Formats: sequence, C-alpha cells, structure tokens
Amino acid sequence: MPNAIVVEGLHKRYGDNHAVRGVSFAIEKGEIFGIVGPNGAGKTTTIEIMEGLRKRDEGIVQILGLDPDRDGQELKQQIGVQFQSTSIQGKMKVREAVELFSSFYRKRGNVERLINMLGLTNRLNEQFENLSGGWKQRVTLALAAIHDPEIIFLDEPSTGLDPQARRELWELIRILREEGKTIVVTTHYMEEAEKLCDRVAMFNKGQLAALDTPKRLVTQLAAANFLSFESSDADVRLIRGLPGVERVEQLDETIHVHSTSLQKASLHLFQLAEEMDWQIQAFRFEVGSLDDLFVELVGKERSI
Repeated sequence: MPNAIVVEGLHKRYGDNHAVRGVSFAIEKGEIFGIVGPNGAGKTTTIEIMEGLRKRDEGIVQILGLDPDRDGQELKQQIGVQFQSTSIQGKMKVREAVELFSSFYRKRGNVERLINMLGLTNRLNEQFENLSGGWKQRVTLALAAIHDPEIIFLDEPSTGLDPQARRELWELIRILREEGKTIVVTTHYMEEAEKLCDRVAMFNKGQLAALDTPKRLVTQLAAANFLSFESSDADVRLIRGLPGVERVEQLDETIHVHSTSLQKASLHLFQLAEEMDWQIQAFRFEVGSLDDLFVELVGKERSI
C-alpha cells in the first residue's frame, strides 16, 4: 500500500534545544498510526511540522506528496486536524460550528452522513458549552472531517473522557479508517495506542525510540513477560535452577518465573512439579504492555 506520509531525517531546533533529532518514518494510507512519548519528547513538534504549522530545519517531509513548507495552503485542504482545544465559542450551536467550518474549505464532504455517523443529529441545536466532554470530542472530530480529508490528525483525542466515552470515540475513529482515512493519533494513554493503532512510534528525547505494531513492540519486552502460578509446596530454589530461568519472585503462594523462553521454562516447571509432587494452580502467561515497554525505554534513555 502506498505511503500517505513520509518523514526522513527530520530535525528541529529551538536555540540550544534540539527538539527533533533525525526522525524518519512512513505512514501507509488507511493506517491508524500512533505517536506517543513523554512531555518534551518531540512528538508535538513533529506533528506540527507535518501539519504545516511549524517549519523544519532539516529533512524531508511529504504529506500526500505535498511539502508542508512549500505547499501549506493546498495541504490544509487535504488534511483535517482535531486539536486538544478547538476554538469554538461556548454559545455557538453545533449546527453553526458545522456551517462555519464547512466554509473554510473548497471541498465539502457528505456532512449529513458524517453527522449521523457521529450521532450528532439531535445535538445540532445545542450550544457547545452545554455538551459533555464526550460530545464535544464528537463535534471537534466532525469539524476535522467536515471536508472529507484524506488524513486526519488527532491530538490527544480522548483526554478527559471517561472509559465508556473513550471506547466510543475509538470506534468512531475505526469507522473513519474503514472509509479510507489515514489517522495519526498522539496520545498519553498507552492503552489507547495499544488497542486503537495499527502501528505505534515511541518518541523520547527527540528521537524515535521504537516503531512497530503494538503486538510486536510488546514481544520485545522480555522483562515484562513471565510465568505466574500459585503453589503452597513449590521450592523456588529448585525452580531457579531450571534451564533458561533468569529470575524467580515469590509473594506468599504466588510465584513469578522470568525466562528467556517461557515455553521451555513452563515445560521444565511442570516436569519438576510432577517429579516433586507439587500442586500448581492458576498457571498463566503474563504478557507486558506498551506501558511497560515505554517505561523501560524511557528509563534506559534517562540512565545513559
């Protein structure tokens, strides 16, 4: 599938602060691409350069074949942006906001269909300030997609939403992707990146620390993958001597076994339990999350 976005060797400096340091990645058309990182990691600067809001110092940036620095006006017609705080007057009705934002673009999408899809039909006459956080996010998402853009940038789309509203928003984002949109999401929620995004880029100190599918990223985190079981008679000293076992932790009757090969460790564990007549209960494989991986990556960078 062709790329919607290409970034190569991107650099951005603010005086002595080298905010973005040689970042390179490509985003496929129709992909939900997540960008995560701590404050000051360079992700916001990178996104703003892609949106044409900030000029780069070095590197190549192509958005649908357009250069944000050179083709800024045309780019604005091709992309949609949902900011964390969109400047909508509190007294403005939803219908008025839709009409206003529609006037900004030469292309007009199927507004009625978009409004129906986002469930806003019965909210059109309500003032923006009277909407809940979830409904405000639906409105700003509608305004970002009002002109049927090929790419939609979402900046922390679920900040401040309760868990139910967050999941409803994820489903709406997936529907937009199914309609052929490319979605770029910045988020502080690792769960959001893990469950929503096709691929995730982790930024730290202006550099790309990791980039892959959430599943593949998690498999890189051997330290967070372990065996867990409960036993009242297992001897952890014997378990520590099993092939491939790196570390064993015990808290009351719960035992965690860390190994370079969980499959091999589990085989030897059950063989040993059979020989020693141990009772093993609640056995399971514990798998790390993007949150664990991110903490490890950031921790390693800070220790250097």
